[in-house]
Parts: sequence; structure tokens; C-alpha cells
Amino acid sequence: MMPASPTRRALLGTALALPALSAHAQERPVTVASKLDTEGAMLGQLILQVLEARGVPVRARLQLGPTRILRQAILSGEIDLYPEYTGNGAFFFQQEDDPAWHSAERGYARVRELDQQRNDLVWLRPAAANNSWAIAMREDAAQGAGLRTLEDLAAHLGRGGAFKLAASAEFVESPAALPAFQRAYGFTLQPSQLLVLSGGDTAVTMRAAAEGLNGVNAAMVYGTDGAIAALSLRVLEDTKGAQIVYAPAPVVRGEVARRLPQLQEWLGPVFESLTLPRLQALNARIVVEGRPVRDVAREHLRSLGLTG
Repeated sequence: MMPASPTRRALLGTALALPALSAHAQERPVTVASKLDTEGAMLGQLILQVLEARGVPVRARLQLGPTRILRQAILSGEIDLYPEYTGNGAFFFQQEDDPAWHSAERGYARVRELDQQRNDLVWLRPAAANNSWAIAMREDAAQGAGLRTLEDLAAHLGRGGAFKLAASAEFVESPAALPAFQRAYGFTLQPSQLLVLSGGDTAVTMRAAAEGLNGVNAAMVYGTDGAIAALSLRVLEDTKGAQIVYAPAPVVRGEVARRLPQLQEWLGPVFESLTLPRLQALNARIVVEGRPVRDVAREHLRSLGLTG
């Protein structure tokens, strides 16, 4: 684990020196939720444990459901705080075709403004990691062909290079997924170059690529998947920004954010620490090593100096 930078250490020192909460804040538990997936649960645990360390009474509803359920729950006031992804704002506000969502900075600014104005929801600063759809190749195949980017892949395909992708039907068919990559980079995969697997579990597509199932040497993945390195896969860089940026960020109801104005100061260093390699590593401890989510979150917070 990399040591904290001087700037980060200064932030952590400031956070540790915060004054005690008011009695009013302590009277009302904050309901912290998360999505069903491993990463959602881990991000929810990070938020939950930071609040617990600050003496904030909390009610845990981790792994509550998929995006739709969490969105309805926070809009209705059933939950107060959960980790969401900036790119989902494109779908919350029916703006999927707006190029702003392909920029980390512009996408965050857009969802923050729209949710504040329309729903009194506050988006705290996001992590630098991007959990967007991506295409990864077996490391040996990518290295042998000299492929590092999707532009390299397009040239490789143009030369008739070997390529077969394991993916879900949604990835193959959704205009925002494989078709978006193909439009941006000017290639078309033939049916013989696809192995379409049921469901959307990237663990299955990555395993198919790693094991060379039916000639597969590439897989649909999410950018922060924990098993990418463990399975010796290489994510091909989306240099043209074909995908919407999905940066994880805490989202909180406005009433709770006003009652706890320290939230950004408390959670900022945590999400600042979640670079793409760091988030992949944390996910790997859970999905590859089989470590409990709560333990992984606690160890990470300790490494930042945020908990004892």
C-alpha cells in the first residue's frame, strides 16, 4: 500500500481534528445503503465506518438492491446516503447522448447541478477511478500483438489479427456498449468473433478469456474489476472516450448534508484515495482472496489514518 502524500496527510490531520457533532445530529441516525455488487458493498462500508468513527449514529442497509432501487430509495427519503456513479446521471436525466458524460469533470459537474436543483441531492467529490465498461485482452495475446489501446485493436483487426470477445448480450447489443466502441474506433466484430454468455457477470467473461474458452482471448470487463490483474488481463485504453465515465461518489440527501456539513471533509480523503489501481486492489482482496468486505474497508481506512 502506498504511503499517504504530504497533502493527503494534511487533509487527514484536519479531518481527525474536527469538533464533536451537535446533540441534534447525534439524535438522528443516517441510513447508509449500497448496491448489491461487491464494489458497492465495499464503498458503502467505507462510508459507514467513517461515520461510525465520527460518532454519527448510522443505520446500515448495505447491498439493498440495484441502481433503480437505490435511486428510488434516496428520492423517497428511505435512505440518506449511498455510493453512486457519476455516469448514471446521463440515464437519470435522459441525457445519454450528451458528450458531457464522457468527461469525468463535466459529468460530475452536470449530475451535481441537476440533482441539487431538481431533487435536493448533494454529490460529494468523486474518486478518480472509472468503472466504465471496457475491453480487456489476455496479457500474452495483447503483448504479443503490441496492443495497449482500442486504436491498436482496430488496427489489429484490420490486419486480420486473432480476436474473440466473451461478453454479455447486453454488452453486445446496448448502443452504449460494444456498438459505441465500434463506432468510435471503426471496427466491426463478426458473430464468429463473439462468445455471448448469459447474464452480465464480468467474472464469467474474464474467466472465459483467461482460460481461452472456445478460442476467447478478450473479455468485457468493468474498469475497476478486482480480478483483472489476477487473471493476467490487460484493459485496452479507451483513448477516444467512447464510454461514459462512471466515477464513484457519495450521494446524500440535502437535509442530511446540511445537518452534517463535515461530510465532504470526512469522506473526501477516502474517495480521493480510490485511484483505479487502488480500487482494483481493494476489490481483488474481496473477490480473489475471499476477504470479508468489512475487514477490507477497515484496513483501508486504517492505512489512511482515518480509523484506529
